[in-house]
Amino acid sequence: MIPVLVFDIETIPDVAGLRALNNSPAERSDAEVASDAFAARREKTGSDFLPHHLQRVAAISCVFRDDEGFRVRSLGTLEDGETRLINDFFRIIDKYTPQLVSWNGGGFDLPVLHYRAMINGVTAARYWEMGDDDRDFKWNNYLSRYHTRHTDLMDLLALYTGRANAPLDDLAKLCGFPGKLGVDGSQVWTLYQEGRLEEIRNYCETDVVNTYLVYCRYQLMRGTFTREAYDREVELVRSALGALAAPHWKEYLAAW
Repeated sequence: MIPVLVFDIETIPDVAGLRALNNSPAERSDAEVASDAFAARREKTGSDFLPHHLQRVAAISCVFRDDEGFRVRSLGTLEDGETRLINDFFRIIDKYTPQLVSWNGGGFDLPVLHYRAMINGVTAARYWEMGDDDRDFKWNNYLSRYHTRHTDLMDLLALYTGRANAPLDDLAKLCGFPGKLGVDGSQVWTLYQEGRLEEIRNYCETDVVNTYLVYCRYQLMRGTFTREAYDREVELVRSALGALAAPHWKEYLAAW
């Protein structure tokens, strides 16, 4: 089978970048620099959501499904910086050329990874292939919206119409899956400031499992999975999670 890589990122304000761009006084704390940026953004757009290039990657979590089974993990360690996380992500693509699957990956995760890879000097040759070295990528690559090497489920299910987008949490729960477990993206910066990066990574991991389960339902809907194959795949996920000792998986399975 073609390996499937489901991915999700969690981000925090790029405080160092904000300091450089805004000439922030040295005595301003990271929290104050970020708060200033949120306020300026709210005044300009009505939302405190910072531009993609000013989002620093704090966590990348992945589901990897291939002939060897189902695995879920966060890339790197709690001590690894942004460069290492991004490099590890694109190195997986370089090695396996997987089918990428995301929820709003085209609208958020991948643009952030593009900017941050450039800022951090990360090379991602296979990901950026568009047919110059491999002709197959001319007709199907990771970058073109309507090609299939990357399936952004939110974008596809809404038929590329933003007003039809659905939240992953809602759709996962409507399909009978656990959805989010008490944490959402709006809390990530606060958790990070409190030193709770492991909780951020755990939250990100549950999101990629939700995305993979919705992807399985999508494969059933389009006839790629038979009902029997779908049931087997869902049971494989449940069994694999049951073998993991981390408390967030016990909570996830209890909610299922």
